[in-house]
Amino acid sequence: MSATPTPPERPGTWSSRVAARNESLAAEGRWRVPLTFDARGPEGILTADDTKVVAFASNDYLGLSLHPAVVAAAHEALDLWGTGAGASRLVTGSRPCHDDLERALAQWKGTERAAVFPTGFAANLGVLGAFGDSAVRICSDELNHASIIDGARLAPAETAVYRHGDVDHLDALLRHAPGPTLVVTDVVFSMDGDTAPVAEIAELCRRHRSLLVLDEAHAVLAPDLAPELVDVDVLRVGTLSKTLGALGGFVAGARPFIELLENKARSYIFTTALTPPDTAAALAALRILSGPEGTALRHRLARHVGRVAPGHPSPIIPIVLGSDDRAMAASATLLDHGVWVPAIRPPTVPPGTARLRVTLSAAHTDDHVSLLLDALAHVGPSVAPAGDRTSPRR
Repeated sequence: MSATPTPPERPGTWSSRVAARNESLAAEGRWRVPLTFDARGPEGILTADDTKVVAFASNDYLGLSLHPAVVAAAHEALDLWGTGAGASRLVTGSRPCHDDLERALAQWKGTERAAVFPTGFAANLGVLGAFGDSAVRICSDELNHASIIDGARLAPAETAVYRHGDVDHLDALLRHAPGPTLVVTDVVFSMDGDTAPVAEIAELCRRHRSLLVLDEAHAVLAPDLAPELVDVDVLRVGTLSKTLGALGGFVAGARPFIELLENKARSYIFTTALTPPDTAAALAALRILSGPEGTALRHRLARHVGRVAPGHPSPIIPIVLGSDDRAMAASATLLDHGVWVPAIRPPTVPPGTARLRVTLSAAHTDDHVSLLLDALAHVGPSVAPAGDRTSPRR
């Protein structure tokens, strides 16, 4: 009888693997935990140590999450349709409020149709998966949001990354593509707050017959883009959770493009629809944004930005400090002065570009902004907003 063979040595348990990865993150100084913020608007309490702070980190740029009309619309939808949609849009998850919101979003963006997704992340996954088939080359700005990066990775398409905002590099990638091309870019970049050269990119897409995908999630202060997009095949992606203060994402474009999205986008087909209260809240917020009150809120936000970083094009104001330790220390000092600006570290930003990411809202008061400026002065003269182009490029 032959001897029983010795089984190969097995790797460590999953518990040991996870413990090692956690220890590695902690050793690198990159361990993070959520902090509970008990707040209604920018002022609130960090519950871990009962600290009262003013937060400058929210994406609720116009403060519409607290607007009485927005809150009332959510309450009404809750009473009419309950807390959730109960199914995907193509099963039984579509409610009248979804149709109303999609019509309003299409009108806002000047397109034939719009489709609503549960999140902005899901919207980017859906667009790039549906249109980025194996014959396509996706050209993506190197500083695009993680949802765009992940959408391109999941798509069957080839992905080519172009240098940040570099239209000459993009032109070369389009010119030498073997087949159809899709260009995707943030309009306002989420960690730097700078803007894409949309007019130049649109002209390249026009010349090369590329599909242009614009992520407008943070473009609350951006000018109307419609004049730049004439005669370009374009899909306009946005969120409902930032400018509109609710939850969800959307894609707006020509009817056939949206119909294809509804039939091919896995993050639309295989997920429960956006909740009715969030849908109704976003619709109410969009109606406010489209009127004189929305104009006044945008002007108020722009005035705040001008006080902190004159000439900056967005409410995202980065203060790049380099090392993780320096960014963490600066954040802690601000907290001592009643200002909460979390440090942003890798992998959210490239190594060596850890930063404070100040975000402003129309919900901030003039006194809040004065408090921020005073706290920044206490951190030191080297910690100050640095204008339009702030971080080293990958």
